[in-house]
Amino acid sequence: MKYLISYFLFSVVFTANAQKPDKLNSNQIYEKIQELNFLGTALYIAAHPDDENTRLISYLSNQVKAKTVYLSLTRGDGGQNLIGPEIRESLGLIRTQELLAARGIDGGEQRFSRANDFGFSKDPEETLEIWNRKEVLSDVVWAIRTLKPDVIINRFDHRTPGTTHGHHTSSAMLSVAAFDLAADKNQFKNQLNYTDVWQPQRLFFNTSWWFYGSEKKFEEERDDTKFSTLDVGVYYPQKGLSNNEIAALASSQHLCQGFGRLSTRGSEKEYLEFLKGDKPTNSSDIFSGINTTWSRVKGGDKIAAILSKVEEGFNFKNPSKHLSELMKAYVLIDDLEDEHWKAIKKKEIETIILACSGLYIEVSANTGAVTPNSNVNLEIETLNRSSEKVMLKSIVLLPKSKIISKNVELKTNVNQSFKEVLALDNEAMTNPYWLNEIGTVGMYTVKEQQKIGLPNTPRNISVDFNLEIDNTPITITKEVVHRFSKRDKGELYEPLEVVPELTTKIKEKVLIFSDSKAKKVIVEVKSGIKNATGELTLEHPKGWTVSPEKISFSIVEKGDAKDFVFYVSPPSQQSEGEILAVASMQGKKYNKEQIEIVYDHIPKQTLLQKAATKIVRLNIEKKGTFIGYIQGAGDVVPESLTQIGYEVSTIHPENINTENLEKYDAIVVGIRAYNTVDALKFKQKFLLEYVKNGGNLIVQYNTKGRSELDVLAPFPLEVSNKRVTNENATVTFLDNKHDIVNIPNKITSADFEGWVQERGLYFPNKWSSEYEAIFGMHDKGEPLLKGSLLVASYGKGNYIYTGLSFFRELPAGVPGAYKLFANMLSYKK
Repeated sequence: MKYLISYFLFSVVFTANAQKPDKLNSNQIYEKIQELNFLGTALYIAAHPDDENTRLISYLSNQVKAKTVYLSLTRGDGGQNLIGPEIRESLGLIRTQELLAARGIDGGEQRFSRANDFGFSKDPEETLEIWNRKEVLSDVVWAIRTLKPDVIINRFDHRTPGTTHGHHTSSAMLSVAAFDLAADKNQFKNQLNYTDVWQPQRLFFNTSWWFYGSEKKFEEERDDTKFSTLDVGVYYPQKGLSNNEIAALASSQHLCQGFGRLSTRGSEKEYLEFLKGDKPTNSSDIFSGINTTWSRVKGGDKIAAILSKVEEGFNFKNPSKHLSELMKAYVLIDDLEDEHWKAIKKKEIETIILACSGLYIEVSANTGAVTPNSNVNLEIETLNRSSEKVMLKSIVLLPKSKIISKNVELKTNVNQSFKEVLALDNEAMTNPYWLNEIGTVGMYTVKEQQKIGLPNTPRNISVDFNLEIDNTPITITKEVVHRFSKRDKGELYEPLEVVPELTTKIKEKVLIFSDSKAKKVIVEVKSGIKNATGELTLEHPKGWTVSPEKISFSIVEKGDAKDFVFYVSPPSQQSEGEILAVASMQGKKYNKEQIEIVYDHIPKQTLLQKAATKIVRLNIEKKGTFIGYIQGAGDVVPESLTQIGYEVSTIHPENINTENLEKYDAIVVGIRAYNTVDALKFKQKFLLEYVKNGGNLIVQYNTKGRSELDVLAPFPLEVSNKRVTNENATVTFLDNKHDIVNIPNKITSADFEGWVQERGLYFPNKWSSEYEAIFGMHDKGEPLLKGSLLVASYGKGNYIYTGLSFFRELPAGVPGAYKLFANMLSYKK
């Protein structure tokens, strides 16, 4: 029982992403054989997507041929998004898939812990308190016990708390602790129902001059007796690429973080400081002194005798010539007593056998979405492109294990396709497993031990193909996908999703009622079946009213959606709550929204969340009506401002000129606009002219040093990395009489209650006397920061710079954030 998890963890890496199938050429097959003949594992540990060193991961995977896994403790949910409006859980989904795309290029694999990226943390003490140190430590131990790495490499230094992101230091501290705990049978005993204890051989810190402050200091203080030095700038003739080029391609998959970069070539050194275990016998080989040959497992010598000959005499022109020998090795691998290496190497050799035989197997559903207890029409394609005899004995439709006998010979280059119907039971809905249960600020809830760490939710809808190759039985499993084409994109693959019979969706995620008037609320009902009929209601808090109480609906076609209109009226006094869209059909209630995340660089993602909208009755006043918004990185601030009665118009950079700007009562510049929109550096004169002529310009945070122009300002102002990460940090009013905190809304300390994730980020640390600082705030043990909101008069108008995280607070429906933003827009109007 305990060894089953090894196979489960390994196999899911190859089946979780429904993308175009790999079609390996001869060079790639040869490289897979080299990997097959290397029995060693490296585990790289850090905190976030993009923390990983793709140069080193690629080197270990492609040069050393080691099984190389990146354990990112979080999925990056707390960061910002440069390609769209998704934040929090949706952003975590995007970053998960970008990590998988990176691993698909650099050859590594991917794992996670249950830690939730709650945002920037200044020290590991805070991090480990919010994360739940014991649980995340258990996840690191779990990763070590299931992956059984020989070598562990930390991206960050465990000895320098407070010098970098608290998540970073915490990842290293937990790795150091887990290195020994993984071998202790008295620690995390429940894990031993599924796996064994494991002691890695050695632990390293992947250091560089950056951690020492300068290249000179690094050269002077480095103790070379403790260092392994690797030249990772190697060139791979069979790929036509250098390791650095592969690494650049991999890291460039992190598009939502703006990590697209130029490739590099030539010699490049990586330094690994030895921390624990047995020192390498060769400082340029971190696996030296570790047996990484087939002889490390009982019965491996016979396998090595076969596979070493295949590798040495590999036939690049006709790899199918090796099928007979590969099948012999497959049988021996299947008989191994070592269940860990058996699971890994069996999967590897299956991939090689398929590629050598030219055997193409695919199972495509006629739809991309199915519902529980339904039938799925399958198109199954089989093609043997070798001269070897291949028999298809039977297929097994999963998850119901329906066996269908075939007993057909797959003749050379003769396509044999057939149709089957797969009957589903009450199959679980497609949803990220870590989001199925309510978690905490710092932790996701995952109750199934076997799922902890997996990048994606395992998909159960698949087909087993029972084959005979060279008269030897072998079973190949293929996940059911949806293959289709678009005229403007060609052939496409999507995962097969299991969706509810009905989903609901409220178009607005936050509704702010600034007066007692009713608001129209549009609710979408989407059907996953034909002929869906029922009733739709809006559940609401006491004191609020909804009209009508219920609406009947009828949707004829599967996949169709209809909109229905309710009117929601607030109470007279200030109030907060949520409304929930509930569709009822045949005694069953449906209250989930189906969210689809679609970008070209990652597979389509489906997320089911409660179909709820926050509602806020807020006594708020404002001046001015027409607002211009210049988008930077993705945010939904414009949509939020419409909630309190503003008319918001997007200003495209090419339309920024004197005539077009003068009509706006205020102009707002989106987050990181100067970091992401190059054209703004040519348009700043028009924006400053707008202010000088009497306009209000509000500039939201930008990061320092990411562009030639950090921020546009009429007077000297320097952006820094200063921030206040505690969303509950005390806010000091530096001038209680200032119009910003009095007109038209009185701002008090109560308006800073209920903020999410942080107070703000990238506050200026230097500014000229023309600016007035409005607030002071600080994290525990730090000096007061006064740069969160700066106001300056310029000509007839006003310039406001703010690092307060309105891009998080407004979508979260924080009342005080709306009042403060309204005051900024109304300033001196």
